[in-house]
Amino acid sequence: MNASNRIALVTGATRGIGLETVRQLAQAGVHTLLAGRDRTRAVEASLGLQAQGLPVEAIALDVTDGGSIRQAVAEVQRRHGRLDILVNNAGVLLDRLGIKPSEQSAETWRTTFETNLFGVVEVTRAFLPLLHAAPAGRIVNVSSILGSLALHGDPASPIYDFKLPAYNVSKSALNAWTVQLAWELRDSKVRVNAVHPGYVRTDMNKGEGELDIPDGARTSVRLALAGEDAPNGRFFHFEEELPW
Repeated sequence: MNASNRIALVTGATRGIGLETVRQLAQAGVHTLLAGRDRTRAVEASLGLQAQGLPVEAIALDVTDGGSIRQAVAEVQRRHGRLDILVNNAGVLLDRLGIKPSEQSAETWRTTFETNLFGVVEVTRAFLPLLHAAPAGRIVNVSSILGSLALHGDPASPIYDFKLPAYNVSKSALNAWTVQLAWELRDSKVRVNAVHPGYVRTDMNKGEGELDIPDGARTSVRLALAGEDAPNGRFFHFEEELPW
């Protein structure tokens, strides 16, 4: 299907990598729904992109609120009747740098998992019928290299000492969900993959990082626009496949 005929939805898209993902998809001609918890902020962000001539519209979606998810699904069903691309970008990082895994509070664990795992699962489950209604649905789960169990277990890896317990484990769980869902979708036209955007200079990273935000969106956009030969159940950073 031509990109201009596709409908995409990006969660957590009012700023940072999510907003840039919307921009790049829209620049490719995809009609893109910019989703955010706060409808006012989502509208403001979408108007900025519309002013650049991009096919973007706002939609309210709080990934931790079942009612909000159901309302968003109904809205997409009514407006478009299908969804070609779902980018699960919304995420939080609440850990304090240097905290020991055993000392992280239960509240931080629960709050992190509500967004980074349970929110993704619930949003994906809710939109899956609309993705199946598309000619070739694509799901992109924005994970992190910090979710790689293989690299965390390797003393020689660059992330071995970078422990943000709740965040890291939530992304490991997100990767595991990606593998489970890919198995379910293996005989369908829907494909699901996880991506590591890179160490990007965003508010979440307090402006630190190695990549600019446009580069941080590239992997999500590449997988979202993948054609008939799209991979399924894999983990990428740019074109490099990462170990689970």
